[in-house]
Amino acid sequence: MRDFNIKPNNSETKTETNPCVRMIAAMTALTLLLFVLTACAGRGELTVIVAGSTSVQPFAELLAEEYLHIDPEVEIDVQGGGSSAGITAVESGTADIGMSSRTLKESESHLWSVEIAKDGLAVIIHPNNQINDLSIRQLRAIYTGAVVNWKEVGGRDAKIHLITREEGSGTRSAFEELVMDKDAINPRAIVQDSNGAVKQLVSGDVNSIGFVSLGLVDETVKAVRMDGVEPTWEDISNGSYSLYTPFLYVTKYEPEGHVKSFIDFTLSAEGQRLLTGEGLIPSENH
Repeated sequence: MRDFNIKPNNSETKTETNPCVRMIAAMTALTLLLFVLTACAGRGELTVIVAGSTSVQPFAELLAEEYLHIDPEVEIDVQGGGSSAGITAVESGTADIGMSSRTLKESESHLWSVEIAKDGLAVIIHPNNQINDLSIRQLRAIYTGAVVNWKEVGGRDAKIHLITREEGSGTRSAFEELVMDKDAINPRAIVQDSNGAVKQLVSGDVNSIGFVSLGLVDETVKAVRMDGVEPTWEDISNGSYSLYTPFLYVTKYEPEGHVKSFIDFTLSAEGQRLLTGEGLIPSENH
């Protein structure tokens, strides 16, 4: 008797994938994987991370924007955080270039650095404050807390509102070195984590005083004369105005590749022209 129940398993035969089809699918998947990996690797190689001083940050952002016209495949990612944070990021390898608005400490002297420009340190007050001139001695007294009222330095009868940068800030380090000598800034001073924040507070408070990068001064604040000298490019260049600080790029090792190319652009005639146009003093390294 013929057995109609025993037959070749046609269902398995029909659903089995042709070996050629499987090979093509595998090769396609491998090609896609290699494409993704290559794209990701390429993106990592073409991204230069620049981190650190908030004083240098807006100028580095301007340079990064212009650098795109030279090499549009390279992304220059500029981040803030402060000078010390930028230097630490370079040492740990999380940033390619650190930005610093102070000279390197002895403990950081093993790092490679280059001055990209000089910047004046401007002491700013509200435009409606009648004070136009302070001496370094008066400024130090204000920031130690020895002078607490504007009338003590020729202004209105009002309490002085001190604004300073945070510990680790290159701007604060420069101010402490250039103004405070060995005296400490009054711990009651209002602490801000960027020059922009300092400027914003001063612009909204007629009794406040702060210090920022000269390149950031605009009509919303007033930069006072120090010992009768205006904080200008000319007076910094000729040595008349003593409050200025270097702007540095810092790397862990001698720069190369895209990192070197961006630094070279910054030091080029075009890069220095851009920085000078923003109120900075050109580097002697260009």
